[in-house]
Amino acid sequence: MPIPEVSAKQQSNLDFKMMSLVMKIRDFYRPRIRILEEVDIKTGSRMLDYGCGPGSYLVPLAELIGESGEIYALDANPLAIDAVKRLATKKGLANVRTILSDRETGLSPDSIDIVLLYDILHDLKEPDAVLAELHRILKPGGILSVSDHHLKKDEIISRVTGNGLFRLSVKKESIINFAK
Repeated sequence: MPIPEVSAKQQSNLDFKMMSLVMKIRDFYRPRIRILEEVDIKTGSRMLDYGCGPGSYLVPLAELIGESGEIYALDANPLAIDAVKRLATKKGLANVRTILSDRETGLSPDSIDIVLLYDILHDLKEPDAVLAELHRILKPGGILSVSDHHLKKDEIISRVTGNGLFRLSVKKESIINFAK
């Protein structure tokens, strides 16, 4: 009996589920809170997790910002958005909003304190357009926190500062922060 052909959408769903499983294993050995502690997140912060995936950073972010903060979780994959919604409901996180998009956030200018751009920079189709959008929504003095294990730190710095919108703020073990 022939094996049925898998459509591109089904394959991407399978890829997403495999990625989610790998992330759960990763998070068990290296909890996301350790990375977030390098960012200097304050209670009450307004955050955007750009390319949120299944929401690995959601719960530790919520702990750091408290009930007075807000988290926007953006991803282009509807499965990611569904996973984040389920996780937020399960954990009772009323301050989480989701955004289904591959670039535009729909957020007001100068409205976000910190943007997380973790493990997605290497995969952006239009990185300059995304960085321009992130610059637009960050408050003056806001932080763009970047980590991408697919790129060397020098590559990350070059890509983020190359368009002149961001300047290097601090390099830490797991993340690189840029200022608007």
